[in-house]
Formats: sequence, C-alpha cells, structure tokens
Amino acid sequence: MSHIAYVNGRYVPQQHAQVHIEDRGYQFADGVYEVVYLWKGCPVDYAAHIQRLGRSLEELEIPPPMSWGALTSIIKEVVRRNRIVQGIVYLQINRGVAARNHAYSRTLRPSLIITVKHGTGPSEKVANRGVKVVSAADIRWARRDIKSVALLPNILAKQKAADAKAFEAVLHTPEGIVTEASASNVWIVAKDKTLVTHPATKDILGGVTRATILKLARASGYKVTERPFSVKEMRAAKEVFLTGTTTFVMPVVQIDQHTVANGAPGEFALDLRNRYTHYMNSGNPETAWNV
Repeated sequence: MSHIAYVNGRYVPQQHAQVHIEDRGYQFADGVYEVVYLWKGCPVDYAAHIQRLGRSLEELEIPPPMSWGALTSIIKEVVRRNRIVQGIVYLQINRGVAARNHAYSRTLRPSLIITVKHGTGPSEKVANRGVKVVSAADIRWARRDIKSVALLPNILAKQKAADAKAFEAVLHTPEGIVTEASASNVWIVAKDKTLVTHPATKDILGGVTRATILKLARASGYKVTERPFSVKEMRAAKEVFLTGTTTFVMPVVQIDQHTVANGAPGEFALDLRNRYTHYMNSGNPETAWNV
C-alpha cells in the first residue's frame, strides 16, 4: 500500500508529494515541526504537542494554517488512510512560498505537510540492555526552545553517534554543561538519588515526554530537581537516561569510553520506563485527540 501524505490541501501518494522550490522551509529552514507518537491507535500527549507547536509558530511569527480542530481532523484522516496503529505522525508548517529574500512578508500563506510512519521505537530488549552515547559540542542556535526544522547541528551530532555505533549524542556547552541530546532530553540520577534534568530554558527544547516523566516521577515520590549538570557529573552519576517521543525512557550504560555505574540499566530508569508504558496504555481513545 502506498503511503499517503497531506501537502497543502491535498492527500497524495507520498512518492509524488511535492513542495514549491521557493517554499521558505526548503530554502531557509523557515518552519517548525512536531512528531506525535501513536500508541495502539491513540496519540500520546497530543494536546501538549499542539501547544508546543503553537508556541513555536508564535515565536517565529508564523500564523497557524488553520484552526487546531481542522488540523486535528486532517491528521486523523492521514492516520486513517495509512492504517497506522503504532507509529509516528510528522507535521511541518513552513512560513510559505515567496521569491527568495531573507526578509519575509507577514501575509504569506503557511505551508502544511503531514506524513505518518509505522514503527514501535527501540525494543524492550534494547532498553533492558541499555545504550551507548557519545558527547558532542552543542553548536546549535540560541533559540533551542523552538522546534525549528533547522536541524543541521543535530544531524551532525547524530551522525557522530552513528559513526561510533552509539545510540545518541549528548550535547554540551564549551564550559562542559550538558544541555540535551541530538533528539532527546538527558537525565541523571545523582549520588543522593535525586533525578536531575536541565531546566526548560531557551537552552533546550522542552520535551513533551520530559514533562510527562517529570509528572510521573514526582507523583511516584521521586526526588526531582531541574538544574544544569556537567559532563563530569554525568559520567559519575548513579544512572543516566534519555527521554523522547520515540525513545520513551532509555537507560544509558556508556558515555564515550566511560561506563555508567556498573554498566547495566538502573532501577530508576527501568521503573520510569514501565510507568511511562502504563501511562500510554491508560490513554482514553475518546479524549486522546482533544486539544
């Protein structure tokens, strides 16, 4: 079955989907995106993803292409046409089409692209084994809180990880402060058993899964703090793990050539992964698409 995409008002076979050569998303990376995970047919944290999408658009002065209700209807139709039960929804909104010029008109009509893909994310086998990450300099722009499609620094970091046969690249400042990973947020369990993750400032993208894990951890009685931590502190932590839309909660057992603790996934990470899976299983199909 051919995958069906939605592009600027039309449902088309994905292999025939096209955007204008002067779309500013193509020429300037002038756009934003979201990735929503579908679990047993239900979107996970859909309202939070749409809220973040709206904030990204507002920060870049890109008007929403339609109401959130209309957008939701289109997304659901793309999911239906592709018969996706488990996988991801990708949506991208660009500023629009115009003759190439750095300055933009505020009257442009935004472009909207929606695609879906089957998939389940990393297996439980991978999570139970844990993953390796590498460290990399954070060379991204200063507004990392906006989910922009300008991802070249992330791509280079992810490729560094792939070349090292690692799962992710953990990014850090010149001062050695960990910000996040190329496509996920980073957590540590400190020596006093406190869960630590970087605060949601302009230095990181405030992950939707990150926010859910914060709620689940606090509701479960974990001691949690949001503060910066260093690469040195991360390497010496009791546990390290990642969170993300398709990553869920992923234990880290190796950073560069350094083994984390005893080299096995820690109890905090595995417990939070189980709690997150239970959270996804508790989704209500009747309200999952509410914004």
